Amino acid sequence: MKIARLPAAAALMVAGSAAFLAPPDANAQLMVRGRALYIAPQERSSPLSLGVSNEVTPELDLSWFFTPNIAVELILATQRHDVTSAGVDIGSLKHLPPTLMLQYHFTPSQDFKPYVGAGVNYTRFYDVNLGGGTLTVDRSSTGGAIQAGFDYRLSGQWYLNVDIKKIWIETDVKSTAGAFVSNLKIDPVLYGVGIGYKF
Repeated sequence: MKIARLPAAAALMVAGSAAFLAPPDANAQLMVRGRALYIAPQERSSPLSLGVSNEVTPELDLSWFFTPNIAVELILATQRHDVTSAGVDIGSLKHLPPTLMLQYHFTPSQDFKPYVGAGVNYTRFYDVNLGGGTLTVDRSSTGGAIQAGFDYRLSGQWYLNVDIKKIWIETDVKSTAGAFVSNLKIDPVLYGVGIGYKF
């Protein structure tokens, strides 16, 4: 690092430390979180006995607080899953399930802030590669979603977040000619941990 850049770097470090150590802003309304998700499908299907792999993926969510207790959260994540039939690998698919939650936060004035939420998801399937290209799925699904979790204030506007969600996702597996082959309910449970910042 050049000597001329040292004052600017020091200033950035001080500004960053000040933001981290600042007291919480009671008027902040937007919270952004980044989480690591463990996705555990609770799959059911008939008649192919389909299985969907557990996976880990990053997640981004945005929460807007209308009041200190009530917020709407938009959850964004995508993931590729391997698919089996009776234990035999038959390919993979990807899905993008943006989910909108209405949340209630129980103790907004405390450092420990538990919450619950309920809402809906719209799932879009893409990059479907099943049965060597002989099978496909309905490309969209709509279902319910519930969650529970907490934010714990680390310092200033920074929070640790722990969250668990259940999302209902269902699609039909079809031949590429359009004939029905099997129903598939993925219905994953999502375990998340991450960091949030409230603006």
